[in-house]
Amino acid sequence: MIKTSAIKLIISPGLLFLASFFFATLGHSSATQQHNTAAAANHLLETRCMVCHGCYDAPCQLKLEAQQGLERGANKALVYDGTRLLAADLTRLFDDGHSVEEWREQGFYSVTDQHKPEDGLMYRMLALKQQQPLPAKGPLAESFDFSLHREQQCPKQDEFDRFAEQYPLWGMPYGLPGLNPEEHQVMVDWLKNGATPAPRAALDDYLQAELHRWEAFLNGDSLKQRLMSRYLYEHLFLATLYLREDANPRWFRLVRSATPPGQAIDLISTRRPYDAPKVDRVYYRLQEMPITPLGKSHLAYRFDSKRRAWYEQNFLEPEYSVQQLPSYEPTIAANPFKSFVDIPVRARYRFLLREAQFTIMNFIKGPVCRGQVALNVIEDRFWVMFADPEAIDPELDAAFLARESDNLRLPISKTGTAIDILTWRSYARSHDRYQKAKARHMLDNLERTGRKINVESIWDGDGNNDNASLTIFRHFDTASVVKGMVGETPKTAWLISYSLLERIHYLLVAGFDVYGAVAHQLESRLYMDFLRMEGELNFLLYLPSEHRLRLREYWYRDAPGFAKEHVFAKSRLVQEREPDIAFSTEYPKAELLGLMRERIHGAKALHYDYRQQASGQIREALDRLVYSIGEHNSYLPQVSFLNVIGNERDEVYSILRDSSYSNIALLFLEEYRRIPAEDELSIVSGFIGEHPNLFFQVHEKQLPSFAADLTTLSSQQDWQAFRERYAVSRNAPWFWQLSDKLHNKHRSADPIHNGLFDYNRYLGNE
Repeated sequence: MIKTSAIKLIISPGLLFLASFFFATLGHSSATQQHNTAAAANHLLETRCMVCHGCYDAPCQLKLEAQQGLERGANKALVYDGTRLLAADLTRLFDDGHSVEEWREQGFYSVTDQHKPEDGLMYRMLALKQQQPLPAKGPLAESFDFSLHREQQCPKQDEFDRFAEQYPLWGMPYGLPGLNPEEHQVMVDWLKNGATPAPRAALDDYLQAELHRWEAFLNGDSLKQRLMSRYLYEHLFLATLYLREDANPRWFRLVRSATPPGQAIDLISTRRPYDAPKVDRVYYRLQEMPITPLGKSHLAYRFDSKRRAWYEQNFLEPEYSVQQLPSYEPTIAANPFKSFVDIPVRARYRFLLREAQFTIMNFIKGPVCRGQVALNVIEDRFWVMFADPEAIDPELDAAFLARESDNLRLPISKTGTAIDILTWRSYARSHDRYQKAKARHMLDNLERTGRKINVESIWDGDGNNDNASLTIFRHFDTASVVKGMVGETPKTAWLISYSLLERIHYLLVAGFDVYGAVAHQLESRLYMDFLRMEGELNFLLYLPSEHRLRLREYWYRDAPGFAKEHVFAKSRLVQEREPDIAFSTEYPKAELLGLMRERIHGAKALHYDYRQQASGQIREALDRLVYSIGEHNSYLPQVSFLNVIGNERDEVYSILRDSSYSNIALLFLEEYRRIPAEDELSIVSGFIGEHPNLFFQVHEKQLPSFAADLTTLSSQQDWQAFRERYAVSRNAPWFWQLSDKLHNKHRSADPIHNGLFDYNRYLGNE
């Protein structure tokens, strides 16, 4: 009898090798499977979740554009709160917390469960939608609230059962079709695997070298170099930088650090980019951002060797000296006309103009993800032009700007409370003093030098820069900025000078605090009224004097006197000085804008002109919509995407409603100043607008009927019938299929500058 304890198992070396190979292959296969699952889950997070959960207005502050946002989790506090009397604590992703523990201390809670994944919030929210799907047709349940200021429900893990009982249809994606079974299984597997991110490759040698070259350039030791870098940072701190043009770029941002290049970044996080860093020496570093771009906040900015060479030429080669760096004391740091007085004005202005769309877009896409307070100060569509940086212009007179720097100060929050609004009148008086000085200085210059007010003093883009004209669309509480003069002749136009452009940036970008008290946001809105009127008056100078005030009266119909008064408008320059432009029609505004559309590089924006690509039948139908002004247009939402399909056709057009107002001079009671009978539509090829309110999918043979039906809308019942016939509802079974197609078209058109759409404003039963 053989004792089992005496048995010896003898394994040959070959068998041992096969066994180890088998288990290694099994491990590799398992890792590959997890990576594939993570990549598939990441794609679903982008196309099904991030389309609502991104930027400051992400529901429950659950920002999913980066793995760090998922790990941070959710929070019940609101970022956008127009009623708070005190400034709120900062909760900016990547800035105000750097570990899960730090976020937990700030009130954020997990949406996943590493120990029991099926108990995690995300898992259960997805499962709830599978258990309680939306009806495939018909109106959504009345329990759904899609208003931006709705009361948010942000249950914690131990509160989910009560949430599901009260809101059984509110599974995720909220108010949209659920994932199909295969997609849902991908998310389940990913959550059970620990919700790990898809692996990211290390930066290649070129990007590493370019990063080092940039950090060396930005951290030179001379005062001239350090002042340049501070100026760049305060204008690029929101930029999504790319060092090389790729189909899938690696993204970076410019940050302030307490540590020099070569060491780990020690981030300096302050409420505003010009706040005191509280270190002896600031270093400017490039931090990689592991994000998926969201269109509503994506500010792509090329940061390559050509850009660096241009910075060298623009900021460092000119002869000027910097004797000492400016203070971070608020009255200095918040006033760029004081802090950067040593940098030549033309260098500053050239920098802002070179990427003017980016410069303006900062206040559209920056902290103002949800910006009614900041945006109801502008018309629904207008064109922007710029003073020529090479023309003799008092705005470019460094001595004049230096003398007026105190009057050019912008509102700054001193207490972070409602008390700050009491200082408003002092800013208004300073603005008036500046406008009087500007009018005197311009008139003196014109009379002394013989300079003329003509088209040569409007920047034409130097024959190669398509940033020289812009169109700004306001979509109620969001906006878009595109290059060129898009659409029909607008009601208003702006001409922006250096000082105006710089003040817009420091008022609504560098100095705007989305976490600030209501007083801060109210001050910003009131001051922006002055800046809007200044841009309009700059433009009016180029029209015959007899038309100026008449046109301005039309722009400010029914506005009380105090709301439209402007010192510059009363000046002799505006009242009497004639432009040196020969007009040949009775409509000088349209004539001038038409002339500039021909003269300015890129102003025709032909890629947005649907007449360039649409067939005859489609062009006729779209023309009918554009030329039909009236109340019927008021039924449409702000931004609609029209997908025209056919046997050999699959095109997308954006339909943008230009809402008419008697005036936009007041902060409140906007609805009482609406004039729906004057509403118009702008229609463009491709996409304008990051927050679509509605999709239409129409066969090309149906398009004439679509146009005819739209132009005859006269009641809410008509609108509902129109939507049922042509629109894609939130619960349409093919919603995600169309969404994916539109995203693919949008991203493939410009993978660097275009990001994901946001569906928080997509219509429900309205």
